[in-house]
This record gives sequence, C-alpha cells and structure tokens, in this order.
Amino acid sequence: MNAAIFFDRDGVLNAEVGYLWQIEKFVWIDGACDAIKFCNERGLLVVVVTNQSGIARGMYTAADVAKLHDFMQKSLSEVGAHIDAFYFCPHHPEGTVAEFAVTCDCRKPKPGMILRACEELQIDPARSILFGDSQRDIDSARAAGLRDGILFTGGNLFEAVKTEVEKLS
Repeated sequence: MNAAIFFDRDGVLNAEVGYLWQIEKFVWIDGACDAIKFCNERGLLVVVVTNQSGIARGMYTAADVAKLHDFMQKSLSEVGAHIDAFYFCPHHPEGTVAEFAVTCDCRKPKPGMILRACEELQIDPARSILFGDSQRDIDSARAAGLRDGILFTGGNLFEAVKTEVEKLS
C-alpha cells in the first residue's frame, strides 16, 4: 500500500481567484512546486482532490479543468516534479447544468474523491495526509480515515509539507 499526500487545489497549490479554469489566471502558491517535488522524492504519491462546482454552474467544462491540470503537470515537469492523480467533483446541488446539479458522495466534505483515489492507487489512508484550506477539506480527510487533515492558511507550502511529511517517517 502506498502513502500519499492529498492536496486541495485552489488556495493550497494555487492562489484562490474564484472559479479558476483559465490558465492565464493560474499562480502557484509559494513553495507549492517544491512541496510536490519533495513528496515525489520521498516516494509519496501526490493526489489533488478539488471541488469544481463551476462545472455544475455552467461557468466552465470538465475539459477546461483537464486543460488546467495538464498545464500544472507541464509546469511541474520543468522542475522535475509531478502530480500522480487529479480528482475533481463537478457537482453542486444548486447547479444550472442538470447532469451535475446533484447531491453526490464526492463533493467535499464527503470523502468520495479520497476513497476513490485510495482504491484506484492502492493508498493506505492511515499513512496519508491532506492539506486543505477549509474545514470541509479537513472533514473530508477525517471521513476518509486519513491519518491527518492539515489546515493550510497561507505562507510557504513547502515548509508546511516538510514538517508534516517528516512526522510520517
């Protein structure tokens, strides 16, 4: 079984701009690329779990999210880092796109994205942690049985990740 570091996306890996899907608005959080590379070098899987209700709201599409995630991977590859998997929830019960205007088990604070990642990537929840910027992220980590959910409120992400990853050893 693999150990993993889960990251919420907006506000943790990249600056929060509200319904981000345009590459030109993407800005890495200080230390994010180094944090991901640090995890890669230690053999930890890096998994992004992100609510993307803008899809349900008709603001952008799943293809737009995929393009942004591809951009993130390309940017990371330039520094010798990578994200092992991206999971996103396109749902919101108040959405305007009928197929996504539902209550689901993947929208945080529910644990569906994390549980799916654990199953598909053979991740041991007891050896894994999540970094998020909201209580719903932390609640999702707890509901999935992760070792810990860490509330990241700003600063240098690498420093926060380094401290917590050293505790996993």
